[in-house]
Amino acid sequence: MLLQFITKESCLILAVTPANMDLANSDALKIAKEVDPQGLRTIGVITKLDLMDEGTDARDILENKLLPLRRGYIGVVNRSQKDIDGRKDISAALAAERKFFLSHPAYRHIAEHMGTPHLQKTLNQQLTNHIRDTLPALRSKMQSQLLSLEKEVEEHKSFRPDDPNRKTKALLQMVQQFGVDFEKCIEGSGDQVDTSNLSGGAKINRIFHERFPYELVRMEFDEKELRKEISYAIKNIHGVRTGLFTPDLAFEAIVKKQIIKLKDPCLKCVDLVVSELAALIMKCTDKLTSYPRLREETERIVTTHVRDRESKTKDQVRVLTNMLPPFSSAQTRSASNVIRRGWLTINISIMKGGSKDYWFVLTAESLSWYKDEEEKEKKYMLPLDNLNLRDVEKGFMSSKHVFAIFNTEQRNVYKDLRQIELGCDTQEDVDSWKASLLRAGVHPEKSQTMTSGDSVSMDPQLERQVETIRNLVDSYIGIVNKSIRDFMPKTIMHLMINSAKNFIHAELLAYLYEDQNSLMEESPEQAQRRDEMLKMYQALKEALVIIGDISTSTISAPLPPPVNNDWLAKEPSPPTASRAAATAAPPPVRPPVARGPAAGGPPLPLNPSPAFGVPSIPSRPGPPGAYGLPADPGAAQRMPSRPARIPPVIPG
Repeated sequence: MLLQFITKESCLILAVTPANMDLANSDALKIAKEVDPQGLRTIGVITKLDLMDEGTDARDILENKLLPLRRGYIGVVNRSQKDIDGRKDISAALAAERKFFLSHPAYRHIAEHMGTPHLQKTLNQQLTNHIRDTLPALRSKMQSQLLSLEKEVEEHKSFRPDDPNRKTKALLQMVQQFGVDFEKCIEGSGDQVDTSNLSGGAKINRIFHERFPYELVRMEFDEKELRKEISYAIKNIHGVRTGLFTPDLAFEAIVKKQIIKLKDPCLKCVDLVVSELAALIMKCTDKLTSYPRLREETERIVTTHVRDRESKTKDQVRVLTNMLPPFSSAQTRSASNVIRRGWLTINISIMKGGSKDYWFVLTAESLSWYKDEEEKEKKYMLPLDNLNLRDVEKGFMSSKHVFAIFNTEQRNVYKDLRQIELGCDTQEDVDSWKASLLRAGVHPEKSQTMTSGDSVSMDPQLERQVETIRNLVDSYIGIVNKSIRDFMPKTIMHLMINSAKNFIHAELLAYLYEDQNSLMEESPEQAQRRDEMLKMYQALKEALVIIGDISTSTISAPLPPPVNNDWLAKEPSPPTASRAAATAAPPPVRPPVARGPAAGGPPLPLNPSPAFGVPSIPSRPGPPGAYGLPADPGAAQRMPSRPARIPPVIPG
């Protein structure tokens, strides 16, 4: 707890140490050194000088020769417990302290710089210096605070809480401000831009263009299950008859079933936007904290409106999704049914032109090849009816992996060829093309035409119809997804967000105006803050007046020079017994000169000995003028010289 005070630069540190204690082990000096290493704020105080053992004194410490401090040491003698019990008053204690220093042979030469009055004078001087140093900055800081409060104080000078005109005006301003803040958060034109998190309209935009499309993409179709459903739909539509054409009703039935699955992501998008709007409403009502009931009622009314629009928006989403299935079979004809595109090599003997690379396009009805990828010049189109696959061994000199297509009715497939051999660079490409041809109804040579149980028939005609509808469904669902991604944000913006903005600007005030007297009751915190602000403003004005009356022409004492403080860590203090022995040694013969200061002489400096180390104890008085010694040996003495001792008379 002590450190939280002495670490402040404005705090003076009194390092108090008893005289009967080893100074090098003083905790006060060690702590002061840590927080004030330059010694600018530390003053040493030595107490209990009157309780030292007989023959010992603290002269070296008080002369700042032993463990020196920048501001030196001041000795004091306080009242003992006996004096306190005897009700000895302060004035008598100060007189006794003065007499102690003047009468003690080790302290009387520095008596003017010892005692409680001198300590008080020193502290007052330090306080004066501190005030002189900090007064300009303090005045500037207070003036800045006063200017910052003037505008707000001007609004509250004539404030009357129960004034109906004030309540009406405040209600109107706050509702308008709430509407402006809500619109700015939605449109992204706020004065303060958040650089750490998304908020308001940015979050809703992310829902529209990132989260909602992601939910649509997550709805992947089970390919095997979808083809099975298409096959059953085609068979059920044909009934007992064998259909020669792909039925449109199967396509519509499958599309309707897939579109129903899109309703959940759409409704989830609405829920996400509602959550963001609710959070945005709470954020925009933060400025209404001065009126708790107004804030609560505003949140309730606007949130209720948003919830009402939520139900209408979801109804509209359901209507729109019900409108998405195809209206007529003409739309199914426009969709592409391409299964695969890629480069293949037709292996023909050198006599018939040799092998050539072509760009192949596989659909559910035919296999076509072109001269290049632009598909402008078609070389041939081969219908897929009665076609099968067979494996062909890789030639000895060929680097291509080959498979063949042939007609099961022994007809020519291409020109005069009963089969055509198609080559790929890798076996993986061969397997991929075989799988694509299988989807188009072209099966391996020895494949079974019928499977057991509920599995789908391997009839080539049915497989081509399934593949056609599968491609049409895939294309149409892609169109539907694009339409949903386009109209969902527009629907939500129109039915929810724009409606909420219009409601706040046009109707919110009418809901709140009916009960304005109870809604515009201030919170206790707001009233307390206003009172504290007015008190602070008045206190600042009075403080500036007081500071303006302070005279800055006071005299400051110069700072003593720095001293060496290595004694705290390196050189311990000599033991008390050694100091006592050195002090008790008889001084050499010297002229009877008074050791106290001369009458009317100048006061001693604050730090008479700017020592940088621990000097040896002097054996004779210092030079003239030091420690208050008079320069003239004949100056008046404060203490009489000791009379010569007369030897006793021995009786005869």
